[in-house]
Amino acid sequence: MISAPVITIDGPSGSGKGTVAGILAKSLGWNLLDSGALYRLLAFAAVNHGVALDNEALLAKLAAHLDVQFIGATDGKSARIILEGDEVTHAIRSEGVAAGASKVAALPAVRDALLQRQRAFQESPGLVADGRDMGTVVFPEAPLKVFLTASAEERARRRYLQLKAKGDDVSLSGLLDEIRARDERDTQRAIAPLKPAADAIQLDSTELSIDQVLERIMSEIALRDIAG
Repeated sequence: MISAPVITIDGPSGSGKGTVAGILAKSLGWNLLDSGALYRLLAFAAVNHGVALDNEALLAKLAAHLDVQFIGATDGKSARIILEGDEVTHAIRSEGVAAGASKVAALPAVRDALLQRQRAFQESPGLVADGRDMGTVVFPEAPLKVFLTASAEERARRRYLQLKAKGDDVSLSGLLDEIRARDERDTQRAIAPLKPAADAIQLDSTELSIDQVLERIMSEIALRDIAG
């Protein structure tokens, strides 16, 4: 039984799903789950605690005891993430942590350890869940599932501009290679591979603005009368 409505937004890295999910949750006044952050947090914590990213048993134990807080966005600022008492909102957004997250997310015991934690975010008045398997595995009964994608080239370009704006020294071709490698891992893994749910609305954002994507999703919410 669904205790509160859920809108899932899945898709590959750089598709814009995180931005869309954050704006949508704020607009609806709903809770937000950045599931990808949980895997980034685990990869980040593993490095801090000296746990190898292929040690499935220790990673699962660490995942079950992660001391994490998500503090919602206020006054136009992004949501804050606290790990073991320290703010790591920006620290977990590096490409190295992202690659580590993709590796630990492929481990079945790790996914099992984090599954119930993700489902616990389903609280009134509703939840917008952003990730890679929200609609297929975590919330399969969600009344609206969106699969948001974009070309690998466009996703690399967006990430390049984002990192350059922060002053990072990055290579566009290098980012494209990393995105393609991550796509390969995420779509080919045996457990919960990245793919649209059978009943998902598929949106290609390569040539769409954030506002256009949000407009399409809001129309689907209205059609289903999800937000009352």
